[in-house]
Amino acid sequence: MLIRCFVQPSESFVNGFSRRLPLGAIALSTALVSLTLMVDQASAGPALVFDAGNGRVLYAEDHDNVWHPASLTKIMTAYMTFEAIKAGKLTLQSKIVASEVSVLQPPSKIGLPVGATMTVELALQALIIKSANDVAVMLAEGMAGSVEDFAKQMNATAKRIGMTHSNFVNPHGLPDAAQTTTARDLGILSMAVLRDFPEYAALWQKHDVRIGRRVLRTHNGLLRTYDGADGLKTGFICDSGYNVVATASRDGKRVVAVVLGEPSGAARTIRAAGLLEHGFQNGAWSDLTQPPHTVRTLPIPVDAKSAPTVVRNELLNRECNPGRRRPAAVAAVAKAKQQRAELAKKAGATPVAAGATAVAPAPKPAPATKTAAPQAPVKAAN
Repeated sequence: MLIRCFVQPSESFVNGFSRRLPLGAIALSTALVSLTLMVDQASAGPALVFDAGNGRVLYAEDHDNVWHPASLTKIMTAYMTFEAIKAGKLTLQSKIVASEVSVLQPPSKIGLPVGATMTVELALQALIIKSANDVAVMLAEGMAGSVEDFAKQMNATAKRIGMTHSNFVNPHGLPDAAQTTTARDLGILSMAVLRDFPEYAALWQKHDVRIGRRVLRTHNGLLRTYDGADGLKTGFICDSGYNVVATASRDGKRVVAVVLGEPSGAARTIRAAGLLEHGFQNGAWSDLTQPPHTVRTLPIPVDAKSAPTVVRNELLNRECNPGRRRPAAVAAVAKAKQQRAELAKKAGATPVAAGATAVAPAPKPAPATKTAAPQAPVKAAN
C-alpha cells in the first residue's frame, strides 16, 4: 500500500532553488517538484528514499523490480577502486594505460589514444564526473587485467556487501541484457560507498574536471539546482531511461534517493529533487504511519518483476527512436504542457504531495516491454 501525504515546501527547498533559478521560474519549479510525488503510478519507474545514516526507508516504489543500471554501474567501479587503494594494490598516483579495448568504447569518453596513461586520481574524477566509459575499462584492466575478470570481481563484491539481485558484465553500464540491478541493491551499494569511503566524498560533489585544455562537466543537474545536493551519480541508456542515485545533506542529516527509468534528464532531476525533499520533511514522523524498515529489511513486493523493463519507447530522446513517431512521448509532452499551465495558475498554493514508506507498493499494470526495431548506436551510459 502506498500512502500519500501532503506538506508545504520547506524554506530550505525554496531557498535552494531561488538561489539558482530566475525569479519568474521559482514558484513554477517548486510546483513542478511537488508534482513528482503525484505522478501516475502506472508510468513511474522504481524509486527508493532512505536515511543514509541508518538506512531507514522513507519511501519505496517497485524497489525490487529488475532494471538496467546504465552508468550507475560506475558507482561499483569506483567502490572497487577505493578498495584497491585501501588494500595497497593502487595509489592515487598509480598510472593506468589506455588499451585497444578502452579506446573502442563509445561516448561518454575521454578519448585517449592507445598507450596513453593517466593517474588513478584523475581517472576517478573522469569516471564519476564525466562518466567516461573508456576510463572505466582502463580502471577495470588496471585492477583485474581484463573486463571479463573485473566483472567477476564486481559480482563477488556485490554479493559480499548484500546486493542480491544484481549482475555485472562490464564496468561502465553500456547496453547488455545481462547487466541488471534493482533500486534496493543500488541503495545498498550507495550506503557502502558513503559508509566505507567518506574520504572520497568530495569526488561525488564536483561539478567539473579539467583534463588537458578541456573542462568536462557533470551530468548531475541536482548539484546545480538542489540545496544541499552532494552526490552521487547519473546513468542513461535507451533501455533503462534516465537513472540517478542522488544524495543531499542538511543539518547533519543525509538522504539518498534512487530514481530509475525517467523519460528525460530534466524529469530525472525533478523527481529526485521531490523525493529528497520528502525525505527531509517527513522522515521524523513517517514511522507513525508504517512500521520502520531499512533498505535491507524492506519486504519484497509480491509483484516484483524479475525481468528488466525496457522503456526505450517512452523516452523523450530522438536518438532512442530515430525516424519514428513516439505516441507515448508525444502524449507525455502534451500532458506536461497542460500540467505546467495548470500549475502556473496556482503556484505557491499547491501542496506538495509526498509519498511515505511503502512496505508493499500497490499493484499496478506493468509498462509494456516493447521490442524495438533495429536502432543506431546511441551515445549513452552517462
